[in-house]
Amino acid sequence: MKTIRVAIIGASGYTALESIRWLLRHPAARITYLASRQQAQPIAALFPELLGRLPLPVSPFDPAAIAAAAEVALVCLPHVAAMEHVPRLLEAEVRVIDLSADYRLLDPACYEKWYKHKHADAGNLARAVYGLPEFFAAEIKTAALVSNPGCYPTAAALAVGPLLVDQVVEPVDIIINAASGISGAGRNPVPQHHFPERNEAFEPYAIGTHRHAPEIEQTLTRLAGTPVRLLFVPHLLPIDRGILETIYLRPRAGQTAADALQALTRHYAGKPFVRIRESQLPSTKYVMNTNFADLAVRLYNGWLVVTAAIDNMVKGASGQAIQNMNLMCGQDETAGLR
Repeated sequence: MKTIRVAIIGASGYTALESIRWLLRHPAARITYLASRQQAQPIAALFPELLGRLPLPVSPFDPAAIAAAAEVALVCLPHVAAMEHVPRLLEAEVRVIDLSADYRLLDPACYEKWYKHKHADAGNLARAVYGLPEFFAAEIKTAALVSNPGCYPTAAALAVGPLLVDQVVEPVDIIINAASGISGAGRNPVPQHHFPERNEAFEPYAIGTHRHAPEIEQTLTRLAGTPVRLLFVPHLLPIDRGILETIYLRPRAGQTAADALQALTRHYAGKPFVRIRESQLPSTKYVMNTNFADLAVRLYNGWLVVTAAIDNMVKGASGQAIQNMNLMCGQDETAGLR
């Protein structure tokens, strides 16, 4: 099995740590470079759980040094920062999987509207492949730049995509009621994410302003082949990790829950990380620390109700990035993720 040499850019964040954990168990991957502004220290100084497991220092961002050490880079930087570094990696002929939002939205004007920052790399934006393996694996395999989907959009696309492709549901009036663990907010400390604020609290946030809304709409519109109209309401859960989405859809005339189940089952046959639950509804507990997405569907009072659960740090971020890396490097997409 050919060794995949991997660099982690932005090594001090949660998605970097999650990526390192999985890559250390990967049969073919070897972490060869760690880059961060918090440099000149061993990675265990940032993450004590890595003591004795990854004897690499954290180094400056140096595209030439990274290209000499690695063929693939996982860019675990926040938006705006990512597009400052991605072009230099691509110029050095390093293949990139970007975990930020910088290459997800196809329209630079849409990016500017939702992220309040002008897009500075429109050329590479046009060549980025959206990294949802269950739908775009063929494009991912040959991509130089893969844009890793957001966590909420991953769950939404997996839950609704096949139902739109098979025209089981209407592409309008889609209601996505979503909840995430606090790790989805990142590692930077802010008062509203402190333990006394989050413990035993459950609340909605960013209604009408959450940046994943246009990404979900863009992806579902692409899969449906027609404009999709939706309502997305995110919530914060008092748990470390996990996403649960309950999605309400109007079935097309004559379509039933059995039709929806058949569409999901048919599309995900042979897709190793999507599990269709028939008798038991999805739960964050069943997908925690895995790369699985669990789906279920019910019909109630004229609505199709699809539920989806993923681990936001794994299938919603680092696990999916490694799944994309496997496809890009000719490995079985499950390598290191079972």
